[in-house]
Amino acid sequence: MGFIDLLQGVPRPIKSLFSHSRSPLNMCQSDRPGIRSSRRQWLFNAASAATIAAHFGLSSRAARAAPVGGDQTVPDSLSPRDALDHLYAGNRRFIAGDTTAPNRDIPRLREVAPRQTPFAAFLGCSDSRVPIEIVFDQGFGDLFVTRIAGNVAATENIASLEFGTQVLGAKVLYVLGHTSCGAVAAAAAGAPVPGQISALFQHIRPAIRAAKGDPVVAIRENVKIQAQTLMEASTVISSLVATGKVIVAGGIFDLTTGKVEPVELG
Repeated sequence: MGFIDLLQGVPRPIKSLFSHSRSPLNMCQSDRPGIRSSRRQWLFNAASAATIAAHFGLSSRAARAAPVGGDQTVPDSLSPRDALDHLYAGNRRFIAGDTTAPNRDIPRLREVAPRQTPFAAFLGCSDSRVPIEIVFDQGFGDLFVTRIAGNVAATENIASLEFGTQVLGAKVLYVLGHTSCGAVAAAAAGAPVPGQISALFQHIRPAIRAAKGDPVVAIRENVKIQAQTLMEASTVISSLVATGKVIVAGGIFDLTTGKVEPVELG
């Protein structure tokens, strides 16, 4: 992957560190009309990009062949559907108490320190009872996880998930809700809350309305709505889905059984 190709997949805040141009593809032109940067400046930009890319663990899809799930290796040719099946297999192990706890040691951490190649990206709830790597029996470098109360598709989370899919190469984008979600219950109750907690409610209220106020049903509706928001609000994600490079899926983690029940997104 070339430098310009890499920039096309990097979110704007990071992209701005590399280029003085208003256009990410016009690497040799400065912000001032008619002034072009020198060869030395261009080389400096390229070196800076390489350094920051390494810092963030960026990798090419073509170079992707990361160990996942113990001694298994998931090649780049693995389909998104197979990657999703791999997740559910991990959850089945978790439910059965037969977890392999893969990739959770210091050698694995050192292995992925230079670059990360997660096979799945998550929009999950920040609830302390839903540790996503444990729920799906995965380890270091396997999953790219964003967490926010109510697993809502806020702008910053969408940007992070664009990074995880387009740049890092995750093939599954999973929205994970859970039973007894306090954020959904609070949004349904509509009672005053302290600080900025209510900022979450605008993202959850469409699910409350769709569920006719039932917080249990609203948890399922919320997964559907947040998944739809990811695809509608991000041209990066929608393009990856349209070309078959990424599959968007959703489910609800049951706090009593440990099972992730898939949600039909429609």
